[in-house]
Amino acid sequence: MPDFTLGPVDLTVVVLFVAAVIAIAVWVGRGQEGSESYFLASRSMVWPVVGFSLYATQFSGTQYLGLAGAGFTSGIQVWNFEWMATLVLLVFALLILPFYLQSRITTVPEFLERRYDRRARYAFSGFTVVTAMLLDSAGAMFAGSLVLSLLFPEIPLGVLIVIIAVLGGGYVLIGGLKSVMITDTIQGVVLFAAGSALFIMVFAEFGYDWSALPELAPEGGFTVAPPPDDDLVPWPGIFTGAIWLSFYVWVANHIVVQRVLAAKNIDHGRWGALFAGALQLPVLVILIFPGVLARGIYDPAEVANSDLVWPALVFDYVPVGLRGLVVAALVFALMSTLDSVLNGAASLVVNDFVKTRNHRFTERQLLTIGRFLVGGFLVVAALWAPVITTFSGIVAYFQSFLGYVTMPLVVVLLGGLFWRRASTAAGLWTLAVVPVGLAAFLVFELLGVGNLQFLYGTGIMFLLSLVVFVAISLSTPAPPAEKLEAVTWSRQSWRQESAALAETPWYKNYRYIALGLGVVTVCSVLPFV
Repeated sequence: MPDFTLGPVDLTVVVLFVAAVIAIAVWVGRGQEGSESYFLASRSMVWPVVGFSLYATQFSGTQYLGLAGAGFTSGIQVWNFEWMATLVLLVFALLILPFYLQSRITTVPEFLERRYDRRARYAFSGFTVVTAMLLDSAGAMFAGSLVLSLLFPEIPLGVLIVIIAVLGGGYVLIGGLKSVMITDTIQGVVLFAAGSALFIMVFAEFGYDWSALPELAPEGGFTVAPPPDDDLVPWPGIFTGAIWLSFYVWVANHIVVQRVLAAKNIDHGRWGALFAGALQLPVLVILIFPGVLARGIYDPAEVANSDLVWPALVFDYVPVGLRGLVVAALVFALMSTLDSVLNGAASLVVNDFVKTRNHRFTERQLLTIGRFLVGGFLVVAALWAPVITTFSGIVAYFQSFLGYVTMPLVVVLLGGLFWRRASTAAGLWTLAVVPVGLAAFLVFELLGVGNLQFLYGTGIMFLLSLVVFVAISLSTPAPPAEKLEAVTWSRQSWRQESAALAETPWYKNYRYIALGLGVVTVCSVLPFV
């Protein structure tokens, strides 16, 4: 492993890049006039920004390190979460996104109120705010400080947390979602380019010989269909868990969906979602393959922490100066989850709780409340981040935690969208299954009772939630038909849209674009089955 020390040139590049991006974020976010401007960027974002922001929100700096580390230790099976996300984003763009944008909702929980009632909205929103603050923001801040400690070991961890809080929270406080999405786009472009360049540089060491990849991969690690008893991603778990987790992340989680709600119109929202889906596929090449190739450069027996593989390759292969640019983009990537969570959580509180209970506030007052909430959440996350060290199990099992507790939310949202018989009572009582999932997480993951792989546990919770949802729907009154027209999918709405697309050129028709992306995805996955 190389010495993770930045020279004067690289440090200068880091400082200049960080200063420039923050200046751009403050400039584009100036002149906020109300809550919609602050939380939804005045619904003015074009598709490349929507797509890159979606991509960057999910791919924080720690995931750049984690995916390469997984490639180093386990092979390419971790890619299952990424190509599955592509397919889920296709479904989102084709069937779900129009209902979000046409109804002009400000939050995903608001959609649940229109489909069910206000109690469902409060429950969904409250759950999202709590998990966002206690897990997402504090975890991102703590993990980011750990990564920076590799580069700046002489700086105490607490100081690094404060630095991330000030850098990541400062421009969000001033500029809102517009600043967040612009900075996400900049760091997404730089890291995407850096990952591509790094793969080419490392691949050159092996004479661009593709046969080196399966040879270097761990035994049984060059497939997306590991055995059913695999500890990381068993192939049945792709269908019992990974797909439903992707629906939560990309369709139900307001922190992510907020970017699509900020789109200029439905077309830009759809193209942005499809663009984000397309960006998931090259992750195999730009992040996971370098981890596999690193097995031919570093001795796996001597690498104590596989998450150090990606920065080690950067320091070994990226020239001075450009290395500083990559590190600077990585710093912003570490903050991308933090800034997204801060703005998204404040948006939920203002729109789902403040606005619904008090209509006397002006837009100016709501903007002020939103900024105070961002500042307050920032302080809470910064204070909570060091405490996470005492809960290492929860951090390590974060994805399994989501698998166990979010399935009722997925069932309620998808069931409400695609099943007209779903009743109001079913929506509320299915959400009450969340504590059951929390108990299952504590028993199977933290206490280690049995040997249940978490993707199978996710499938069990999905099935349980579905049974409760269907049983209560069939035993309670159906919702009135007039309530369903704007919030449920139907063949008639599909035919109406087909007629509207009849005169659209094929290269502008999102259905053809989605079909092409679906074909590319299948063709990309099949060689590794």
